[in-house]
Amino acid sequence: MYGRDTLDEDFTGGLDESVWTPAYLPGWSSRVDARADLTTGPDGLTLRIPPEHPIWCADQHDPPLRVSAVQSGNWSGPLGSTAGQQPFRPGLRVREEQSAQWGVTPFRGRVEVTCRAELTPESMFSAWLIGLEDSPARCGEICVVEVFGSTMRTGSTGEPLAAVGRGVHAFRDPALQEEFAAPEIAIDVSEVHTYSIDWSADGVVFEIDGRLVHTTAQSPEYPMQLIIAVFDFPPDGALRGPDDPVPAVHVSRVVVRPDVLASVAD
Repeated sequence: MYGRDTLDEDFTGGLDESVWTPAYLPGWSSRVDARADLTTGPDGLTLRIPPEHPIWCADQHDPPLRVSAVQSGNWSGPLGSTAGQQPFRPGLRVREEQSAQWGVTPFRGRVEVTCRAELTPESMFSAWLIGLEDSPARCGEICVVEVFGSTMRTGSTGEPLAAVGRGVHAFRDPALQEEFAAPEIAIDVSEVHTYSIDWSADGVVFEIDGRLVHTTAQSPEYPMQLIIAVFDFPPDGALRGPDDPVPAVHVSRVVVRPDVLASVAD
């Protein structure tokens, strides 16, 4: 039923839409309205939010946001049903039925996302694994990385700093506990870094450029899909001007493999 658990992708050959859905949770909107602004080429995949990019789910999501994302799985219930992925408020109804498409849906293993980001104070980028929600409780998240541009600053000795989020979101999974933090660390997210997790039955190990940054002793017990996205939170939902900076995330490589190289038990 599910997709494969192995991937090594640099996007130089384009976006493989048998693996990636180039739209963000399109069941609550549509593939057209939620479609990412993206390019691929020798440097990989770029997701961006230009001034004309539409507000996502404009009449439903508060606060207003824009998003360009790719996700390695997708499905919804029938049109008008409440069955779908990552509902952001009670009572959401499917506006465009999505056929099940499982590209890469690992259950445990190692995931690496190598990328750099161009952020404004109103934008963020993230990469996360999320349960498929083919059963409502299978909805937990492993956040590989999350950075808001508003947290980026220069330290007292000139070093770049940012709050880098990572951890587990329980959502509606009764077997998980909320375990998320975004400590400030010395990092320039506009430079290329590899954000990775090793996910085992023992828990999850989080690394940046091979350096251990966090471990958990809990582990989602179901397959998950990967979402990579850049978000923009425009004040009052206002359109951006043509001269405003364009938030973007540039992804040079994504690796998913079933072997776990590190575990909490180690």
